[in-house]
Amino acid sequence: QVQLVESGGGLVQAGGSLRLSCAASGGTFLTYAMGWFRQAPGKEREFVAAINRSGGSTTYTDSVKGRFTISRDNAKNTVYLQMRSLKPEDTAVYYCAADRSSYQGSRLDRYDYWGQGTQVTVSS
Repeated sequence: QVQLVESGGGLVQAGGSLRLSCAASGGTFLTYAMGWFRQAPGKEREFVAAINRSGGSTTYTDSVKGRFTISRDNAKNTVYLQMRSLKPEDTAVYYCAADRSSYQGSRLDRYDYWGQGTQVTVSS
């Protein structure tokens, strides 16, 4: 059983940056592909980015390409989401998720473990 704990959220002005972290415990981190998702008020949870086990392959939703970077440190059992040029529409609760297979995709139902989320608020 894997436990995931996100941190790094907060309030930032439009154009600013934040780095989210997700610390994993209770499993073998390097055997999991990892993903970041977000859920804005009144909206469904949506895919943001994913990274494979080694960190050598990443995928992003179109709206964050060129602004967000997903990375991982397998020695620290941590996955990161560096967010730059933030926009008010990026406001959401951000969740990390772990996938026991090599899926590395956008489907929520393919991920096996989820964190509790961290709030990101971007003011205009």
